Amino acid sequence: MRQVLAGWLDSDVGYSFRSSPMAVAAAAIAFVCVFCALFAGWVAPHNPFDLTTLELGDARKPPAWLADGTARYLLGTDDQGRDILSALIYGARISLVVGFASVVLSMIIGVALGLLAGFRGGWIDAFLMRLCDVMLSFPPILVALLIAGVGRALFPNAPNTVAFGVLIVAITLTGWVQYARTVRGSTLVERNKEYVQAARVTGVAPVRIMLRHVLPNVTGPVLVLATIHIATAIITEATLSFLGVGVPPTSPSLGTLIQIGNNYLFSGEWWITVFPAIMLILIALSVNLLGDWLRDALNPRLQ
Repeated sequence: MRQVLAGWLDSDVGYSFRSSPMAVAAAAIAFVCVFCALFAGWVAPHNPFDLTTLELGDARKPPAWLADGTARYLLGTDDQGRDILSALIYGARISLVVGFASVVLSMIIGVALGLLAGFRGGWIDAFLMRLCDVMLSFPPILVALLIAGVGRALFPNAPNTVAFGVLIVAITLTGWVQYARTVRGSTLVERNKEYVQAARVTGVAPVRIMLRHVLPNVTGPVLVLATIHIATAIITEATLSFLGVGVPPTSPSLGTLIQIGNNYLFSGEWWITVFPAIMLILIALSVNLLGDWLRDALNPRLQ
């Protein structure tokens, strides 16, 4: 593992990473957020979703450094007495899981359809690109809101896993278009190159050419797009949860926590909504900065 990490740091991409303080800082913030989210059961001081440990007498406690604050609740509590810091850690885990899962599914669908459209061409290319145009004519958040709302209406008493699945599908159906158009453009360039023509002459199957020869040469833009899309997916999930059609209230994400705190913002309990908003901003900003760095690092014109 050390040899792999050392080899990566000595590569051109690793040198670009080490020489960019912004990328290092963004990676550090993203690592802390992901680590705390993955190990929330050990990192969080409380389990904010264990109803047996909640005390209504501790509701709306201010942060520890303000008057009436207590060291037990470093960032204060919400309207139900849940520790804000613990709720942030558990809520970030939900947001990250939904964001990563939707991006992976969007990437799989978009890359597959983009490869097919760019390599085969003809009516397949025309049909898939018109489908992309139709999807792009609707605001992504509106499509996700419609799908998530219909899913919640059809399965009102569904378990959390079904609700998470509906939310992931809603974000996926609005995110695959960018991958398809990006891969299709790169495939149109690659399919006319000599190595593809040589593979065709030697009798290599079209599917093998797409997967073995074309796909590795179009992954650069896909990785950059996926990195940036993670932040977009997390914000979309937070927006849907804020509007009440996201994850169930029993497992609130950052968007649900912001929505809960919004009801108390003008009554003086600002910490209930401000800290979840800051957490969401840090995650989205760090991922976007990493995406910008990766785009520059993989661009041969900037080498």
